[in-house]
Amino acid sequence: MKGSLWLAWRQQRVAAGIGAAALLLTAAIAAYYRSDMLDALHSGLFDHCATGPLYCTRSDTGLPLLLDVEPLKYLGALNIVLPVVIGVFWGAPLLGRDRELGTHRLVLAQGPSRGQWFASRFALAAVTTTALSGLLAGVFAWWWRPAADRSYGLFWYDTTALSGSGPRVVAAALFGLAAGTLLGLLARRVLAAMGLTLLVTGTTALLLEWTHWTRLLVPPHTYVSAGSTPKAPMGEKWSTGDYGLITASGRHDSVFNCAYPSGARLKECMTAHGYVARFYEANPAGDYWTFQWTDTAVLGGLAVLLTVVTVLLLRRRV
Repeated sequence: MKGSLWLAWRQQRVAAGIGAAALLLTAAIAAYYRSDMLDALHSGLFDHCATGPLYCTRSDTGLPLLLDVEPLKYLGALNIVLPVVIGVFWGAPLLGRDRELGTHRLVLAQGPSRGQWFASRFALAAVTTTALSGLLAGVFAWWWRPAADRSYGLFWYDTTALSGSGPRVVAAALFGLAAGTLLGLLARRVLAAMGLTLLVTGTTALLLEWTHWTRLLVPPHTYVSAGSTPKAPMGEKWSTGDYGLITASGRHDSVFNCAYPSGARLKECMTAHGYVARFYEANPAGDYWTFQWTDTAVLGGLAVLLTVVTVLLLRRRV
């Protein structure tokens, strides 16, 4: 097994080196911009800003006060596309290159079994992928923490934060690797496998984003309040945009049937139309982890399934 691992390292050391260099560069950039972020927060300029989604403004100009979180969003975007990059450039050639060139026959003729040939390559790639993706997710969390869930920073439900941080980044990267490895085994050419991997991983990422916005896997909570008093502040909740009024029978109607702010006019309108309360739907900040672990379960399950299929197909494809 030592010989198989040594050969696997020889074949993957360039990819591992590029990943390590990218991680170091990312960490250096994060440290630089995070330092600027902390300097801005410690300047006192943001001390009067309350929590919540409403923008905080400058007292002299009235313009919104915002931290420079664009570089942070770029890191989140990188973490989102990481499964595609790993799947296309690491997973697809992992077995596919040897099969296309026929070098796997020479390797297997030296004594290693098919299982050892696969395990040495995939295990090394999986460990490296886990370390790289986990550290990138950690860098994002470290950079994001001072500006998390503030009007001048980045809220948890922003796409770059929700999909570009946490354990789902690791699960997604392993899914990309597993998908690329399987397609590299199935396809006759590495370039074809890379194109198929791009399609599969990209489509999966888009489908998961769709489940986020439709709340398909993590349903929103329904918050109810009386019309005579102001409703509780939205705070860090992620609204679905679904607001309305509730009748005594529990029917939900459009908020525009009584389009008044909290107070006497709203109460009169609600009484006249038979409404007993109003509602809105949103996911609280605690659902960040529900989204994270749901995505992790889906992507991790797919990664395991694709790996098992790859192992079963090795008997016929090699």
